[in-house]
Amino acid sequence: MPEDARPPNPRKLVRATLTLVTTGAALAGCAAIGPGGLPPGTSITDARRAGFGPTAEHALPDGGTRLEFAFGKETHMLDFDRNGVLVSSEQVLTEANLASIAAGTSSADVRLRFGRPIWIYGVRYREPQQVWNYRFDSADCVWYQVSISDATQRVTETSLGPDPACDAANDRR
Repeated sequence: MPEDARPPNPRKLVRATLTLVTTGAALAGCAAIGPGGLPPGTSITDARRAGFGPTAEHALPDGGTRLEFAFGKETHMLDFDRNGVLVSSEQVLTEANLASIAAGTSSADVRLRFGRPIWIYGVRYREPQQVWNYRFDSADCVWYQVSISDATQRVTETSLGPDPACDAANDRR
């Protein structure tokens, strides 16, 4: 009997099925325990254990706490009231959100709203400043750049710029 005409081995079928089911459950579990999937009312203690834990914590003006969970092109901000109860959750790295950063905004406010940038570099264009770069999910290969004055620690300008990570695939060194 030719090899391809043999009936499938039941043990291999069971093993393959279990592998698919286990992998699917693991992926579904990751999505369910990720910070964006936590329902309002979740305790801050439980949220700190979600996924790999927060990348930062920020004090909110009302006495609450914001947990920052950064994952590449996504940053989830979870806001808790002063009792440690989740009241809101948002994935903040969107082009519309980033475009709302206005000149004059403090660097502290940018950090509170969008979390840590993926990359920071210094420039001496008109005045010494830092350029904070945020990656976000986009059909184009761009990132959002926020220029912050070293002297005032306020935003001087914002723009979209080419993301150098996209050039790596075309680099022929």
